[in-house]
Amino acid sequence: MQSAVHDATRELLAEVGRAELTVPMIAARAGVTSSTIYRRWGDLRQLLSDVAVERLRPETPPEDTGSLRTDLLRWAEQYLEESGSPTGKAYLLDVLAANADPSNQFQCSRFNQRQIGHIVDRAIARGEPAPEVDTVLDHVVAPTIYRILFGTELPPVEWVRGLVSSVLEGLTVKEVR
Repeated sequence: MQSAVHDATRELLAEVGRAELTVPMIAARAGVTSSTIYRRWGDLRQLLSDVAVERLRPETPPEDTGSLRTDLLRWAEQYLEESGSPTGKAYLLDVLAANADPSNQFQCSRFNQRQIGHIVDRAIARGEPAPEVDTVLDHVVAPTIYRILFGTELPPVEWVRGLVSSVLEGLTVKEVR
């Protein structure tokens, strides 16, 4: 049932757009009753948040380029590109709009923590000094999300590269977790 409702939601978003989308439309497309959707998700915003989290979930671990710097740069560049796209921004907004249940927001945070954790753990295994995961979240991910959601335009890739470089400057072996 969840898969049918999610599929119907994505299809209708593409066909009619967010402004015209209703729970009865989704229910009809998914072959369920509106009350089933309300019982499971509570309201349309929570359903959209749930669909967004599914789409934001990374499908694979981050690329292993052989060095912390290039792994983190590639991840941050891809994060900016995907999250900063019109679809990515809409998904971020959908996750944030479902205030009644912040579990989807926490899930998105955990996705980023795990992805960055993979990168950091690989660097440590190679003997490279590495920042704490929270440092990367605070100094790369947080400003990136802020600029995506509140900026007038998407920052250039050089901007996110500068954030990564700032995090990596001055790392020493003693800072390895």
